[in-house]
Amino acid sequence: MTRAPTGRTGTVRDGTVRDDTGAPVPVPDRVRRVVSLVPSLTETVADAAPGLLAGATDWCTHPADLDVPRVRGTKNPDLERIAELRPDVVLGNTEENRPADVEALRATGVPVWMTEIRTVDEALPSLRRMLTEACRVPAPAWLDEADRVWARTAPIWPDGPRAAVIPIWRRPWMVVGRDTFTGDVLARLGVANVYAGHPDRYPKIPLAELNAAGAGLAVLPDEPYRFSADDGPEAFPGLDAALVDGRYLTWYGPSLVDAPSVLTRQLSAARRYRAG
Repeated sequence: MTRAPTGRTGTVRDGTVRDDTGAPVPVPDRVRRVVSLVPSLTETVADAAPGLLAGATDWCTHPADLDVPRVRGTKNPDLERIAELRPDVVLGNTEENRPADVEALRATGVPVWMTEIRTVDEALPSLRRMLTEACRVPAPAWLDEADRVWARTAPIWPDGPRAAVIPIWRRPWMVVGRDTFTGDVLARLGVANVYAGHPDRYPKIPLAELNAAGAGLAVLPDEPYRFSADDGPEAFPGLDAALVDGRYLTWYGPSLVDAPSVLTRQLSAARRYRAG
């Protein structure tokens, strides 16, 4: 079962609740307009209450037919445009959005609800609270289904975890490090991130060092960098490479229901690619 964030929940006073960071957020009794600054949260709200979305980032690609005003990216949101959209609440995430932008919005009187998600166990209760307390809508049934699916998810390989490097960018090469949602998802499936103990969450590591890190597997998602069969595996000639769907690996929303089965299939298909 999932666990709720500790020491951060509860109503401060009428109409004010605390987000995942413990910050008080003055949410109106009825929420009519929501601006989301995170693709995962946009998809979550669009699934639960599509009529609430008044704006989203340029990177919010799900659902595919989403037709709302765009407010640029997660790291460079158009703050004036957001204010013009008159949101009852803005949804953000501590990893995706910059504190300066959050504070600037709050300084204008816009309520901002911040999520903080680094594990599957944090994701499901965080999304539930965001919907019920920040958006004032009922929690969808898929949250319970995702809880059940992940509770019965087991490592893929019966002979033990596979040591892996998990690049997210090249030029320069960057990989998944400590305390990330991506790392937790993969650990549950039997992937041991060789950089899980690195001081940085997304360290820059030279390619030669990645290849000498003791991994037998390179997990290559198609976002944020779009790794593909022709762009990525050739850099790891001594490792099996698994091309995976970044949405199922890094998004915490409705995709959580299918993520274990999709990623299991893609990781199980890891193979050695020929250079060139």
